[in-house]
Amino acid sequence: MEKPDNAARTPDEALAPTGIAAGDWTAASVDPQYRAAVVDLLGALAYGELAAFERLAEDAKLAPTLGDKAALAKMASAEFHHFEQLTDRLSAIGENATGAMEPFAKALDDFHRQTAPSDWLEGLVKAYVGDSIASDFYREVAIRLDEDTRELVLAVLDDTGHGNFAVEKVRAAIEAEPRVGGRLALWARRLMGEALSQAQRVVADRDALSTMLVGGVADGFDLAEVGRMFSRITEAHTKRMAALGLAA
Repeated sequence: MEKPDNAARTPDEALAPTGIAAGDWTAASVDPQYRAAVVDLLGALAYGELAAFERLAEDAKLAPTLGDKAALAKMASAEFHHFEQLTDRLSAIGENATGAMEPFAKALDDFHRQTAPSDWLEGLVKAYVGDSIASDFYREVAIRLDEDTRELVLAVLDDTGHGNFAVEKVRAAIEAEPRVGGRLALWARRLMGEALSQAQRVVADRDALSTMLVGGVADGFDLAEVGRMFSRITEAHTKRMAALGLAA
């Protein structure tokens, strides 16, 4: 998943962690509801990384040059390494990784089926926009996690290089054929709406995750903060559209 320079700001990122966020996994996992929330979070992330690996491998088949194909294959490998880190952690805490991922598979598969790109450029925009929205969401949640889980989550959200790659290729394509920009702008706006709706559905369907966001677990967000969180994600999306040379 991507971490572009203009990623959404993590709330209270300058403040010292408090509550569960100031402790380690051993202490935090005593709370069964918190443990369930983290297992859900790691499961969702793991399936997202596996899907990202599959998408990048497919996108590599559409790459117009051998250099582009090799670059995407390298990024796909990085995503699979992130997947392995997450499944290893789930196993280490005594959880079945496949079982943790299964509740999120249908929603993510539906999202990818509904937003299947029609060409190479749409695939680049989808990975840049869609993955970045997901990454912003997980970074917002990470501030509320215990230090061990937070460190892992932030590590697997590290940029694989796809963000800068996508910006370079999309801007070059628009410069060569300006009318491409209009089509890609419409595509990116559709992706934004679908990605936010999918994230909201996933959270709503999982009690532990929703509790983490709106209160009761890990010094959770209040409802007003949830609204501010999605506003920050939307603002970051607008900046990414500008980086691509597209109108939001």
